[in-house]
Amino acid sequence: PSVSAGGRGELSCCTHPTSALLNRNGKVRLNPSSAPTDLNGSMVTVRRLLSTSQSSVDPKEMRKFQLLAHRWWDEQGEYSALHSMNDIRVPFIRDTLLNMGSTYQRGSPLSGIKILDVGCGGGLLSEPLGRLGASVTGIDPLEENIRAADQHKSFDPVLAKRIQYKSGSLEEIVEESVETFDVIVASEVVEHVADLEMFIRCCSQVLKPRGSLFITTINKTQLSYILGIVVAEKIAGIVPEGTHEWEKFVPPEELERLLEANGFSVKTVNGMLYNPLTGSWGWIESTSINYALHAVKSGDQAQTSQTEPLSEMESEQCSATAGTMPVISGVL
Repeated sequence: PSVSAGGRGELSCCTHPTSALLNRNGKVRLNPSSAPTDLNGSMVTVRRLLSTSQSSVDPKEMRKFQLLAHRWWDEQGEYSALHSMNDIRVPFIRDTLLNMGSTYQRGSPLSGIKILDVGCGGGLLSEPLGRLGASVTGIDPLEENIRAADQHKSFDPVLAKRIQYKSGSLEEIVEESVETFDVIVASEVVEHVADLEMFIRCCSQVLKPRGSLFITTINKTQLSYILGIVVAEKIAGIVPEGTHEWEKFVPPEELERLLEANGFSVKTVNGMLYNPLTGSWGWIESTSINYALHAVKSGDQAQTSQTEPLSEMESEQCSATAGTMPVISGVL
């Protein structure tokens, strides 16, 4: 079976259409008198799910991620830039949360905080957040990525207790975990989603009021095209060719507009730069290439009224990611 954006084959969904729909918060209930009508409606919903899922992620991109799933923890391999990005993105998340008044506990500063890592890949960001004491749920549409993450987590008994991984899409989390998480992390993810606004709305649904959303991504500029695609992919071969599509890069102004329109308040936008000569990341003033953003979901019901609960169809359209990929941006 072909792989859908939720990371599951079509066959499993088609084989059990009734159970799949019954699991969606009981929205479909069959009884003897209405079974034929409800079954027809069930099949329509299943077909809509499959159609939506197929349009969210390019199957070729999914296969590309599958081929690299065993390489997540090779620090000198295709994901080396993501490994080194932890040197700045982990402190950025940790210090921001502590400055917001999180209770500090020696050795476990993020203890008691529930974090959702969207597009967790092999767990490169989930693990350091778990070591800081957070309770982390990592989701990724590719089962191969989740297997790699679970295997690596198993080497550390502490992480085995603090981190759980799920193969699935963001819309499944919406249905299961409304206003559950204190923090959502989407690092090197939004440039891969099919519908950015729907993705943000899904994040809002599972985030608690006054919860934090952390995003790292790539700006849509001529410089980001030259350095992020031409140099990194086509000339230097630092990342596999075809990793990114410039058309999907997101200007910070657009991201801020979408976030504010969906009940978020943007607090910080910082520029980031990768130096391939040293293999390290640093903070810079310019956001013309890579940037990190922190936003807070409003806790005022009057302000969040614009972010209404997702309808069933909208929930099904929440864009899943195809796993995270390394971003190579420039030379200092």
